[in-house]
Amino acid sequence: MASTSLAPGSDCTAAFRAAYENRYTWEPGFGGYKGRAVWEQPGAAGAPDQCAEGTFVVGADLKATVEGITDEAIHKAVASQLWEVAIHRVRRSFEQTHGENTFTAGDTDAVGTEVIVGGKNTGDRYRIKGNVVTMVHRHIHGTVVTIFTESTTDTGNGYLSRSYSSQYADPASGAAKGGTSRFTDTFVPLAGTGPWVLSERVVETDAFGDTPAGRQVFRFEDLQPLAPSPHP
Repeated sequence: MASTSLAPGSDCTAAFRAAYENRYTWEPGFGGYKGRAVWEQPGAAGAPDQCAEGTFVVGADLKATVEGITDEAIHKAVASQLWEVAIHRVRRSFEQTHGENTFTAGDTDAVGTEVIVGGKNTGDRYRIKGNVVTMVHRHIHGTVVTIFTESTTDTGNGYLSRSYSSQYADPASGAAKGGTSRFTDTFVPLAGTGPWVLSERVVETDAFGDTPAGRQVFRFEDLQPLAPSPHP
């Protein structure tokens, strides 16, 4: 069902399900992978660029372990990128995630057709276009996050967001919490065949209040699948 054919006020569960199920996720039995992690940040006001390098492992349990990076903040940033990518690759059925929700079509604009959520997650909203979720507006832990997806990577088995923006806001007032962040992600198939994993993420954040604009680059190199555990 093409999202453009949805009349405002109509049930759009089938169209939203199609976009949800078109996201790329890892096959059950994902075994984990490892590699080298490089973090870079341009120096402020003429200061030298900052760089850190270490190794990482993402286990079959999706837990990320980073070694060799001693700066605690950088270590945490690298580990959190790996964890965030992994958690979004977990395959959960539409019923598991959205079984207690209803979906009603709203207006259609250049971003896509609005999907208004009712039920358990009332207040959340999405936009869909061509079987891609192009906007997410979700309430998470007392804050609201709004994500716009501008371009995607087609894996041949679902899509991955390539360039997108993210903004946090106060759910009551709508006031921004921090500057808008823009992400550019590069994914590659592990060992040339898959699963697809992140090889580079560039994060550019707008200045906000006393916090200056920033740019961080996370590169994940020498990517290798973890050897399967020997059978007893």
